[in-house]
Amino acid sequence: MTPGQRLAKEAAALIGTRFRLNGRQPEYGLDCVGLLVVALTRAEVTVSDPVGYALRNLSIEPWLNCAKASSLTDARGPVIAGDILLVVPGAAQSHILIAESERSFVHAHAGLGKIVRHAADLPWPILRHWRLDRQF
Repeated sequence: MTPGQRLAKEAAALIGTRFRLNGRQPEYGLDCVGLLVVALTRAEVTVSDPVGYALRNLSIEPWLNCAKASSLTDARGPVIAGDILLVVPGAAQSHILIAESERSFVHAHAGLGKIVRHAADLPWPILRHWRLDRQF
């Protein structure tokens, strides 16, 4: 199993977990960043956890170093299992999804109040596309 496949598996295992803004513990709830932090940790990847973000952010620049420090590199080409996408669902909003495959994603859905699987093409523009660095 590749590191990306393991990350996708760990993310999928969290489907159904309650949503909680800034949540980092599955028993209390997770947001999209919490989902990524917990799934990476369970996949045995060292994580740099961003702090100080809100539901709306004018800029993601302060948190981009966390991606690099968490063994994420910019990816090109088609989405594969374990890829991490930063999308823009609305003005001043950014959101993280973890790919299970090219058309299946795990993410924290605030409106539904839980971690869900989105099995379709993404309706949002992709701002960043990351992949685990195989060297971690």
